[in-house]
Amino acid sequence: MTDEPQLFRLNIEVADLEQAFTFYSTLLDVTGRGQAGARYYFTCGGVTLQVLDVSGHQAVRPLPKSLYFAVHDLKAVHNRAAELDCLSTEQVHGEPGGEITVRPWGERSFYVEDPWGNSLCFVEAGTVYAG
Repeated sequence: MTDEPQLFRLNIEVADLEQAFTFYSTLLDVTGRGQAGARYYFTCGGVTLQVLDVSGHQAVRPLPKSLYFAVHDLKAVHNRAAELDCLSTEQVHGEPGGEITVRPWGERSFYVEDPWGNSLCFVEAGTVYAG
């Protein structure tokens, strides 16, 4: 029997916990659960997204790369992202990252950037490229 590691929590740093709660609750359409230590937990399938306010002791360190979320209703998430004015303005393989596009590897997706510089990608379930 092997002891295969299971990813259970990812961390995103922010500088305003209540703004982050509103932003992520709206974008993900999931209500965060307040936790001790200036953080909220958002359940995303088998992984918890931990949104942590670090402003009391350090500057926010944005994620170096995007976090990827598979969703069934890509258009609904895109609409919420547009309302939050967080659609990416970056180019992804020559296409606008904030537009719903089929990427060269077959995923139908779009990218957003949170107010603290963290990049997120939303991919339509059923098009996820598993390698």
